[in-house]
Amino acid sequence: MTGAYVLILLALLFIFVITVLAKTVRIVPQARAGIVERFGKYKGTLNAGLNIVVPFMDKVRYLIDLREQVVSFPPQPVITEDNLVVSIDTVIYFQVTDPIAATYEIANYIQAVEQLTMTTLRNIVGGMDLEETLTSRDEINTRLRGVLDEATGKWGIRVNRVELKGIDPPPSIKDSMEKQMRADRDKRAAILTAEGGRQSAILTAEGQKQSAILSAEGDRESQILRAQADREAAILRAQGEGQAIQTVFQAIHDGNPDQSLLAYQYLQMMPKIAEGDANKVWVIPSEITKALEGLGSSVHEIAGIPKDSGGPRTRVDMGSTEPVKLGGSGALGDAELSAASAAVQQAIAAAESAASDSPSTDDPAAGGTPNPPAAEPPSVQ
Repeated sequence: MTGAYVLILLALLFIFVITVLAKTVRIVPQARAGIVERFGKYKGTLNAGLNIVVPFMDKVRYLIDLREQVVSFPPQPVITEDNLVVSIDTVIYFQVTDPIAATYEIANYIQAVEQLTMTTLRNIVGGMDLEETLTSRDEINTRLRGVLDEATGKWGIRVNRVELKGIDPPPSIKDSMEKQMRADRDKRAAILTAEGGRQSAILTAEGQKQSAILSAEGDRESQILRAQADREAAILRAQGEGQAIQTVFQAIHDGNPDQSLLAYQYLQMMPKIAEGDANKVWVIPSEITKALEGLGSSVHEIAGIPKDSGGPRTRVDMGSTEPVKLGGSGALGDAELSAASAAVQQAIAAAESAASDSPSTDDPAAGGTPNPPAAEPPSVQ
């Protein structure tokens, strides 16, 4: 019986020892602070780690979190300066810097921060209209943080940051704002469309202007080149005609034709007169009948062709038969044209002079027999 009592006492003693140890040794986690009270009065602050307290006398009343905390408050109605009710919800970032003040200076610092935030927010937003409230988030955050940090300093709390999560105007105001923004966007779209059309019209007009200018310049250059080509072609034709006249006249002058040759040339012209399907009536010049008569006898003579050549005549120098090289446009081309015309006139004058120097059959003083006037003979081919 006595042994049973001893065992009970030992068990009670063991339990007491365990209880004393549990009351004596306190472990505080990192970034925490324990507030110790002795008989209801502040005794000290326990730091992170293993701490020893007096059992049954000291008690860890509060365990304060020293980390930065984030508290989101529900939306609160706030009246703006233009009497519009908006709902604003905020987020507060704060940190306990003095566990003793946070424990004994305020009963519930989170609730205190929430209420202070709401009252300060109403004061700030109450002095702004709706448009200013929606566009002044940074200003509201800065002013709200300054007021909260100053008010919570004595509570051992430091407000690090304040953010407005949302500002919700009434539904009617939202609808009006959407209409206004839609109208503003439509206005900007119309302005941009008009500016685009104007720029397009300007660019189109400038393109047409440049095209017209280039077309006019092309037409002008084409006309200039065509005129230069026509002028050079006229110069070449004039030179060709001059050389042809010189060649024909020189051939006649060197060949010294007689009546028989001219009659033969007239006979060669007969097939050409008969050419063509519509030639039903032939008009035979009187010179051809005379030529045919002169082909059989030399009684009749054609005027202008001497009967007796009297030997070879002196050759008339008709100048160079090389074509004049054309230059470009301007004074040089005009000088070449003038030189070509002068050469042609000089050749014609020389031919007329040579013809006048030869003895005429119509002049009685020269021993010729006068003939009746006849038509101008055709060119010798």
